[in-house]
Amino acid sequence: MKVALIGASDKPERYAYLAMKALQSKGHEVIPYGIKKTEVLGSSIITDLKPVEGVHTVTLYVGPAHQEYWKELIDALDPERIIFNPGTENDELMSYFQNQGIHVVQGCTLVMLSIGAF
Repeated sequence: MKVALIGASDKPERYAYLAMKALQSKGHEVIPYGIKKTEVLGSSIITDLKPVEGVHTVTLYVGPAHQEYWKELIDALDPERIIFNPGTENDELMSYFQNQGIHVVQGCTLVMLSIGAF
């Protein structure tokens, strides 16, 4: 499954890094988006808002104060599902995407992967 991870980080202590590592270990193709142009786990973090084709799931690791910046990209990715990880919950944005017909999940990507619910 192709997963866009928004808020990617090259810092091993960050949850976004741990999620990317866990997603890769489960065989998912991870497309990392972020604001710092660097490498993470063998992939370049995409710092522009250019969408890639075929994204099934978006998993968010940016807080509500910074999500508006990413909204246009998420629209362009046209995912089937968006996961709002702990600390990223945003009622307005969740409603917006639900109204677009996108399945919205308030959950933790790491937990979902660990229990086979991803």
